[in-house]
Amino acid sequence: MELAELINKKHDEARQGEAFKASVTPLLHGKKFYIESYGCAMNFSDSEVVASILQENEFSATPDFEVADLILINTCSIREKAEQTIRKRLTEFRKIKRTRPGMLIGVLGCMAERLKAQLLEQEKLVDLVIGPDAYRSLPALIKEASGGQKGVNVLLSRDETYGDIAPVRLNSNGITAFVSITRGCNNMCSFCVVPFTRGRERSRSANSIIEEIRSLVEQGYKEITLLGQNVDSYHWVNETGNETVTFANLLEQAALVSTDLRVRFSTSHPKDITDDVLYTMAKYENICKCIHLPVQSGNTRVLQLMNRTYSREWYLAKVDRIREILPNCGLTSDMIAGFCTETEEEHQDTLSLMDYCGFDMSYMYFYSERPGTLAARRFKDDISLEDKKRRLQEIVDKQGELSTKSNLNDIGKTFKILIETRSKRDANDWTGRTSQNKITVFPKSNENQQPGDYVWVKIHDCTRATLLGTIVDHP
Repeated sequence: MELAELINKKHDEARQGEAFKASVTPLLHGKKFYIESYGCAMNFSDSEVVASILQENEFSATPDFEVADLILINTCSIREKAEQTIRKRLTEFRKIKRTRPGMLIGVLGCMAERLKAQLLEQEKLVDLVIGPDAYRSLPALIKEASGGQKGVNVLLSRDETYGDIAPVRLNSNGITAFVSITRGCNNMCSFCVVPFTRGRERSRSANSIIEEIRSLVEQGYKEITLLGQNVDSYHWVNETGNETVTFANLLEQAALVSTDLRVRFSTSHPKDITDDVLYTMAKYENICKCIHLPVQSGNTRVLQLMNRTYSREWYLAKVDRIREILPNCGLTSDMIAGFCTETEEEHQDTLSLMDYCGFDMSYMYFYSERPGTLAARRFKDDISLEDKKRRLQEIVDKQGELSTKSNLNDIGKTFKILIETRSKRDANDWTGRTSQNKITVFPKSNENQQPGDYVWVKIHDCTRATLLGTIVDHP
């Protein structure tokens, strides 16, 4: 594996976890389901909605796919490599199905909507195909597939938010949870397939969001992440039309649920994040000081081709504003190397923008043409794979420098850390994250500490990806 791919893999694991297995308490009767999720945090959140629907219909979860009556994969179409990984996994499941004829295999999410015909008829890998807005129809589709029919529903909706469904927390640590606030996307970035696979943007009821957060707090959760393709465009109007809730309003309401609850959010679009959001973050200590602000390119012409609706200068001004209102705010981003017609000089603009912004971390990829997108229809994918990989490696190297520099700057500082779990490397160490979303490892200081506790940690060393510290008294 090349260095660029390895670093991206590690970043993906840190951001959203590897494909995971459902592991909730089985019911006493009914069939068993197994689910794996790939891609963005929205997919992982959707899998929790699906698990809730299945449990309401007498299915129970199993961590062992070989004994499952129903295997589901929640898929991602953002890059070609993701689709290849999922196809390989489906082929493995299909081999098991040959020994268990009653087993059903289904595909959920973005790849399901985009490749329904190929998966069902041409490749014959699955029995069920369910799009992101059709999860309520899953029990009926399972019944159809059990009778020998192909179960398909990939219709997109203008109003489905699943706001009334209480998600079953899969593979949960009992400390952190996702809360979906919007679905779909209206931005139409030319490289992105999401508007075509997830549909138009719609905001979930603010009341249902806050109710879900309160329920999580009552269950002992200490951190929630508000999720959306573009959280800053959240806009909800109540049934009577006399109340409007913006993202800044919602963020404040979430922070007020409990002062002991940490609030994060992802993802922000540079064109939509407002001063109101920044001032709300500054006002409440329990709103984490970290913003994921994807830039994609550091060159204005390329940004225009990407239909990002802002210029290099506009993005840099937004970063300046964030630094002004939130001097201690962490900043992370996304970068695409080798977009259509990108020149070497324009690639250098991306590297110089990274230097200016000093990102703590980035998700970095080379351009992968996705069928059906605006870029696929309008532009020629004319950058060689060799140049794409070289440019990506330069971006990865630059981010490595910036991440190391950012972490070195934290040595000697003290941060409030929420203990999340034991370290994988040493059972005597805890891991947690700073408000700026930096992973921190530190030795246990007494036997009474447990996940969910807040501690103060003084940083004494670091790696490129991790802060190392020691628990201290309140500074």
